[in-house]
Amino acid sequence: MNVIVSRRAVLDLGLIAAATVTLPGAAMPDRTAGPQAGDGFVPVTDPNGSALRSEAIRRGVAPILAWPKDRQAGLVRDGARFNQVLLLRVVDESVNEQTDKVVAFSAICPHAGCLVSDWMAQTGRLHCPGHGSEYDPVRGGAVVAGPAPLPLPALPVRVVDGVVTVAGPFSARPGGHTSRTT
Repeated sequence: MNVIVSRRAVLDLGLIAAATVTLPGAAMPDRTAGPQAGDGFVPVTDPNGSALRSEAIRRGVAPILAWPKDRQAGLVRDGARFNQVLLLRVVDESVNEQTDKVVAFSAICPHAGCLVSDWMAQTGRLHCPGHGSEYDPVRGGAVVAGPAPLPLPALPVRVVDGVVTVAGPFSARPGGHTSRTT
């Protein structure tokens, strides 16, 4: 059986194949990949906005729910809910002076995978409305109430030219760690 293929179809196939080939060292960023070192952050409410600057994160107020954003490709890593991050400013009690710093935690509760979305202003704690777990951001996201088995995974950040950026991987795998979520 002879199959006749037009020259246009061959050219179209060649263009499609060329567009899907990844050149060495030119990998496209992945929207589902977790936060990568050097990524900035954008608010979940404004993913097309500019990168969050350190001064936008104020002490004593609710954390900012954010997505990591590849600063070079401009790609927001919003393809996986486990990429959601809480950014807030706390007092660093490890130094003698009252110095504040920006910290970041996974926004996904380690108990059952709910979104940690409440801020308890009177205690300065993060609260998961799903099952009532509370976390202390000053103590590295330690569990202080509720059924959560583990602290909130911390994400190391640093400020580069005024922009809050990812400095390394999460301290633990984000997400629920109970039998209900595995």
